[in-house]
Amino acid sequence: MIDHLSTYSTDFARTQRFYDAALIALGYSRNTEMEMEGDRDFPMRRACAYGVGTKPTFWVIEIKKAVSPRHIAFVAKDRAAVAAFYADGLGAGGRDNGSPGERPQYHPGYYGAFLLDPDGNNIEAVNHG
Repeated sequence: MIDHLSTYSTDFARTQRFYDAALIALGYSRNTEMEMEGDRDFPMRRACAYGVGTKPTFWVIEIKKAVSPRHIAFVAKDRAAVAAFYADGLGAGGRDNGSPGERPQYHPGYYGAFLLDPDGNNIEAVNHG
């Protein structure tokens, strides 16, 4: 249903390091980098995207002023990938927002972990069992 989506970062380099580390266990890598043109108030705004292969799916766009946090959940192939996402993301500056574990309140077999990225976005890896 969703082709791609974006989140925003006030500390672009730090946020790239976080996503470079956290998303690798889920099969995503940074596959696009650019400077965006056309914004007179923020010339040469940076952006990058992550995806499987060459398709950019998840974009990170540099901003000057923080915006409301978002919640984004990425599919994990198994529970080990959820745990690796969590550990790697913590090691790259993410903050704990829910360690790996079952979340039966959502449905049986729901296994997820939650991290806050450098801008406070709630980033999740989930395996549905």
